[in-house]
Amino acid sequence: MLHLRVISPPELSDEALKAIDECLGVVNLVVLPGAARSPRGDLIQFDVAREAANEVLERLQGLGLHGEGSIAAEQVDLSISEAAERAQEEAPGDGDDAVVWAQFAQRVDDDSRTTWAFFAFLVIATQLAAIGVIVNSPILIVGAMVLGPEFGAIAAICFGLLRADRGLIGRALRTLAVGFAVAIAVTFACALVARWVGWIGTGSLTGHEEIEFIVKPDRWSFIVALLAGAAGVLSVTAGKSSALVGVFISVTTVPAAGYFAVAAALTRWEDMAGSVAQLGVNVAGMIISGTLVLLVQRAYWSRFGMRLPAAPKK
Repeated sequence: MLHLRVISPPELSDEALKAIDECLGVVNLVVLPGAARSPRGDLIQFDVAREAANEVLERLQGLGLHGEGSIAAEQVDLSISEAAERAQEEAPGDGDDAVVWAQFAQRVDDDSRTTWAFFAFLVIATQLAAIGVIVNSPILIVGAMVLGPEFGAIAAICFGLLRADRGLIGRALRTLAVGFAVAIAVTFACALVARWVGWIGTGSLTGHEEIEFIVKPDRWSFIVALLAGAAGVLSVTAGKSSALVGVFISVTTVPAAGYFAVAAALTRWEDMAGSVAQLGVNVAGMIISGTLVLLVQRAYWSRFGMRLPAAPKK
């Protein structure tokens, strides 16, 4: 279930309540006239089955409440109510399969932005991957995979492709490109310092059979990227965030960036080329499969009249 909090101008409250009453899966409706102060208006609160949330949100946005009032939603972790159970049974589909498009759109929009936190996590992850490459430590490389924040921007590209939103695609691509460029540059500088002080040398990347997969992309690399992209988008849209850890461990994006930085500092051109190829294969595979999963989800939920929201006009 999702809990929705709506602040409605008094002149729109009757229309909002009518729209809510006409939707399936709504329960625990509470109306507090004049309770809201910023923005001013009536406070309307209710729970809705996750699989019915798209229709409710679409109707409320159609009334303009997101402009003149406010619409907020949060996950209900525990609901002990037979009325809520009946509401879920009335709603079409299953809650675990449902995609709340407005929620997903906001998440990928946030994840596509260039922030200091994004740069910090990606730089730290790339540095950990570089150290893992140097000391031949798969454990460090796995840790770097988990820490990397790049999947959010990849999911944003998939969603942008789904609804032909060039602005979102461009912003997410820019975030990925700038983020990896900064992470590689910082790691390259650190690797150069390590080389100058004698901590690493031209032989530091030899004899590391356990991690050679990073610079040797093959058909399996692409298949793994496809599977990881599909699982990643499913975990985000279905709210199963715990599954994302498995996705992060599956793809070799951050390790490839870290390997590239170290190889560049040691002027190992062949390893640099392999790292770039691995990075490209993984990103491309995730974008392809992620977009296909969203296409399937859109087709499935369109059977119940639940449409994908249009891209915002620029």
